[in-house]
Amino acid sequence: MSIATASALESSTSATYCADLKQLTQLAITASQFTVIAGQPREGNFRDTSLPLTGWKDCALYGATTYTCDSRALRSSQEAEEALTKITDEVLHCLAGSWAEIKDRSSPSYVVLHPARGSASITLNLDEADNKDYLVRFTLFLRRPGA
Repeated sequence: MSIATASALESSTSATYCADLKQLTQLAITASQFTVIAGQPREGNFRDTSLPLTGWKDCALYGATTYTCDSRALRSSQEAEEALTKITDEVLHCLAGSWAEIKDRSSPSYVVLHPARGSASITLNLDEADNKDYLVRFTLFLRRPGA
């Protein structure tokens, strides 16, 4: 493969949020966890975050152990399923072998990813918004020992 072809392939599979995702997953497996990106309180047990994923919306922290974002609105369940597949590929490509899909816990509408080391999980799932649009929800949470 030529350098130009490799470069084109890299940019076509590289997500705009990759640098943010790498920083976020590193925080999840370190002692600081999410405290350094906690922003202003929201309703309930939610907080704003100073590290939103580029291109995602409504990124927030829930409690001390959960980070969540929503994709852009998607008009059909088929479009949402295709987006879920694409986002899963982007996340796995971005995290370059340090995370893997847990196939026996995944389904066509729900994907579970675990790191090679550390006690965190990423889930990607389809959801329907109040206005009947579909979306992909990204959730990164810290797993408790034994979970």
